[in-house]
Amino acid sequence: MIYSVHGKLIFTEASLAVVECGGIGYACRTTSTTLAAIGSVGSEVQLFTHLSVREDAIELFGFADRDELACFQLLITVSGIGPKAALSILSDLTPNRFALLVASGDSSALTKVKGIGKKSAERIVVDLKDKLAKSNPTLKEIPAAAAPTGADTFSEALAALLVLGYQQEEVAPVLLGLDENASAEELIRLTLKEMGRRSDR
Repeated sequence: MIYSVHGKLIFTEASLAVVECGGIGYACRTTSTTLAAIGSVGSEVQLFTHLSVREDAIELFGFADRDELACFQLLITVSGIGPKAALSILSDLTPNRFALLVASGDSSALTKVKGIGKKSAERIVVDLKDKLAKSNPTLKEIPAAAAPTGADTFSEALAALLVLGYQQEEVAPVLLGLDENASAEELIRLTLKEMGRRSDR
């Protein structure tokens, strides 16, 4: 198993990054998110990898961080979701947003990804909801309303509040009552204000 490749980025194109390590160029299929993160040709990069071995092909998939790799590996366990579809999903959604959509059961948002139909989206949610909740306790019991367009900022605010010592059941209802288009900083500020008001009662 190849855990990662670390070397010079020598070539990129849509869904592909080639990293030279010890004189060998490793062609890694990847997402647009990773391509944007690793910089330009000539830079030094590290990609966390997944080696796929099939009867008709051996392919290496590379990702800029472990979270994206973990989501990819979960996605390809779903019946009918191959590596190409998994890359497409993770090119449109960050691992954090993807996890929130699945945890909240929002399959309709997944159908906006090119090549993902209603049945595939529903299968992804059904197959991965429990797995994601087990791997990330902060995603357990996220209400369905928590996965609109502002899911990323909601998650950032929730994570920060949990670090500050609040319980999810305390702050999630407050967050859900706020403007979903607000920044994470604004959501945190308003939630802290409301929590402070409640503690003074």
